[in-house]
This record gives sequence, C-alpha cells and structure tokens, in this order.
Amino acid sequence: MKRSKVNEIIAEAAGFFNSFSFKLPPFADYSPDEMQAHKSGPIVSARLGWDITDYGVGKFDEMGLVLFTLRNGSLGDLKKGMGMCYAEKLMISRHNQISPMHRHTAKTEDIINRGGAGLAIQMYESDADGRLDKQKDVEVWCDGVLKTFKAGDIMVLQPGQSVTLYPGNWHKFWGEGGDVLIGEVSTVNDDVTDNIFIQKIGRFSDIEEDVPPTHLLVSDYESWLQ
Repeated sequence: MKRSKVNEIIAEAAGFFNSFSFKLPPFADYSPDEMQAHKSGPIVSARLGWDITDYGVGKFDEMGLVLFTLRNGSLGDLKKGMGMCYAEKLMISRHNQISPMHRHTAKTEDIINRGGAGLAIQMYESDADGRLDKQKDVEVWCDGVLKTFKAGDIMVLQPGQSVTLYPGNWHKFWGEGGDVLIGEVSTVNDDVTDNIFIQKIGRFSDIEEDVPPTHLLVSDYESWLQ
C-alpha cells in the first residue's frame, strides 16, 4: 500500500470517528517528529495508535481494516492475572470490505457495533488441533444472551449490539449495507503473534514510501523510531 493512500485513509477515518462524536486521544494527532519524544514510553511499547492494514494483499477496498488502539496492557500483567490486563480498539469496516477469517490463541474480545451500518460476522469453531471445524455449532454470548449458530452462519450486529469471541472462535467480518464503526474491548492485544489466518496472508501492510507519513502506524514504530 502506498504511504499516500495510508495518509488519506487516516484523514478519512478521523473524520468518520468524529462524525459519531468519538474523540481520539492526543497521540492520534502526533506527527512522526512528535512521536520521537515518546519512543521510550507506553504509546510505543504497547503499540497504541493507527493501524491501517490490507493484510499484505494490496487490495484495501476489498480486504482491509482501519484500527486505532486506544489502550493496551502488558502480557506480563496478563500472565500474572493482575494489573492492566485489558485493551480497547476502534475500527472501521467499510461496506463489503472483508476482514479475513482468523482466530486468536490468547485474546478474548467483545466486538461491538458502535454505529453506522450492520456488522456481519461469519463464525466457526476450532477442532481439537485449532483448525476450522465445518461441522461444530458455535456458541457465543451476545449482550448477556447465549446464542447458538451453525458452522459458517453469519450474524449481523446492529448498532449497540455486541458479541463475545473466545480464543479458538474463527471469524471474519465486514460492513453490511454501509460503513460501520466497531469497538473492541479485549484482554491484552498482541497483533504480532496472536492472529492465525486461514489464508496465507500477513497481519500488516507492506508500505511503499511515495510521500512522507502524516502519522506513523503501529507497524512503523520499530523501523522509524530508532
């Protein structure tokens, strides 16, 4: 993905968040130079901030996602069972823009439709080896109500509705009928190692530096903030 496209997506996303009166924290506006002052702090170590991904496929409009990590604890605290064991994200899934089938090995997450269109989620369970099971029913909690779906069923969350996904729940999602603002509240988030995809794809975009970045992505921190 070209950096000019990333800059454009971030500007559009900031406007979309603002249209729902969701205000981002100050570090959402930091320039690359301003981020240098925070390279030793928790913004960088917890990988807070912008994450624009096309999963390395290069077709963002068809397969992609806008994410902004608002807060994130540490794996050390999670292992201890005390301290900051949680994370929170905002996401934008465009109409028919696929976030591909994947599962997590450690993270439990609430996926929340915060506004806009419907959020379609296709779900499967894992078999004993962690592979996608095309036969097993899927049981999930939706706003305090236990629901059972057939393997491969698609549920559509309307604004205000949510689903809790546990490690091993395979899922892919997209905006249904328009763009959707998504919230995620979870245990500690580790996007480097805790995403298992059905397809042979990456978690982050490969960036072509055609223009300077207006804002760094979380995947830029290691290489840009030396």
